[in-house]
Amino acid sequence: MKRILTSIFLLLSIAVVHAQPFDLKSVGETKTFRLRIYFGTNGKGAFVQYHGQQGIIPLLVKSRTVDSTERKSGQPDFTTYVWNEVVNGKVTGNYGLTLGLREVLDIWYLRKKDGKRFSLESIVQKSESYDGADQYLLHGALLSFNHTQHNQLRISYPDGTKKTMQLPDFDNPNQARQGIIADYNFDGYDDVAFSIPDAGMGVYRIFSIWLYQPKSGQFEKLAEPDYSRSRCSELCDVRVDNKKKLLFSSCRGGASWWLDVYRFNSPNKLVWVKSSQANH
Repeated sequence: MKRILTSIFLLLSIAVVHAQPFDLKSVGETKTFRLRIYFGTNGKGAFVQYHGQQGIIPLLVKSRTVDSTERKSGQPDFTTYVWNEVVNGKVTGNYGLTLGLREVLDIWYLRKKDGKRFSLESIVQKSESYDGADQYLLHGALLSFNHTQHNQLRISYPDGTKKTMQLPDFDNPNQARQGIIADYNFDGYDDVAFSIPDAGMGVYRIFSIWLYQPKSGQFEKLAEPDYSRSRCSELCDVRVDNKKKLLFSSCRGGASWWLDVYRFNSPNKLVWVKSSQANH
């Protein structure tokens, strides 16, 4: 698979670039229609919004495949997503696209009621026209935030409740916030995290995590654990081990990298397990 990369966003990291919503338009139709597609980590949190319409249509991941055959020649991986379009609890169609470093290819929509397949293409915009705004649709709640311009997190819940919270802000205006969707407390429900570069050398990222509460149907910020025995004073470069149900935090202190290991002793309380010097 040989494709020419069309453009690279130098100010944003690859993860943030992938998170940018894409503006699309139909190809070969008598009446052109436009839409914007949003999605987060591994295609989760996805929805589409058609131009001229206020409503949004939820998308659920049907499949995700990664083509890494050109990695040896220095080309990036290409990831293909297919989503189910869900209206009133029923699958009414499918959307699909292939994503490279900054290009989006092979975009289509399949309408289930008559089997018609629509070809779509990306609407090319100047990189500076993107204002950093992004959204995820998780558990029926619409989460709105900005990768670069401000630190507000706005959540609109299905029952009409709206909340606005503050995310950690940048020390450097050229930095970018990343959004990550994952099940951080291993309860079977996806949560959301936001990360920004550390205030020092910017070699690791500091995380704030918002856990979904299935009983209330709302997101709550994960309380900071007791850092008295940890080597990192914040949650940094967070990753999880789903099998062992452990959360790892890694940071740099002086010339060394350190790894803190945590577990949840309740769905919302994170406790320290151990720390060690990390191979980095």
